[in-house]
Amino acid sequence: MTDEVNRIITLCGKNWAVTGTEFIFLGGKEECESCRLRKVCLKLRIGSKYKIVGLRNGEVQPCQLHDDGVIAVEVVELPIILAVDAKTAVEGAKIRLNGRCQRIDCGFFNLCNPTQIGSDESVIIESVGESFECPGGKTMKVVEVRRVD
Repeated sequence: MTDEVNRIITLCGKNWAVTGTEFIFLGGKEECESCRLRKVCLKLRIGSKYKIVGLRNGEVQPCQLHDDGVIAVEVVELPIILAVDAKTAVEGAKIRLNGRCQRIDCGFFNLCNPTQIGSDESVIIESVGESFECPGGKTMKVVEVRRVD
C-alpha cells in the first residue's frame, strides 16, 4: 500500500522506461527551461534514487534531450541507506541529521554522510540493520530511512 501512496508520475526517456529500472535524478538541463513538460519531469528530488514501478499510457512526447522522446512512468523514491549512532537507531523514530562526521578519510564517511539528505533534514527510520564500530569510537548502525514530507 505504501508504494501506491508514494508513486510519483514523471517522464523518462522512452528507451529506458522499463519497470524495475533504478536511477538517480540529477536535475534538469538548460534545454528543459523552455519545455512545456518541465514541471512533470523536474518534480523529483535532485540526488535521490528512484525506481520505475509502472508505465502509463505509453504516449511518446517530444524531448530535446531524448532523441526517441519521453513517456510517462510511475516511480517511487527508494530508501536512503545511512549510518547513525546505535542509540538513535530505533525503527519508526524520527531523527534530525545534524552534526555529521567530518572525518573525510574514514571508510564509512559516505555511509554516515549520504548526499541525498540535507545537513539539517529530518528522516524516519524504516529498518535497522548491522552494527559496526566507527574509528571515532562510536557504535553505529546501518539504517534505511525515508524523508519526512
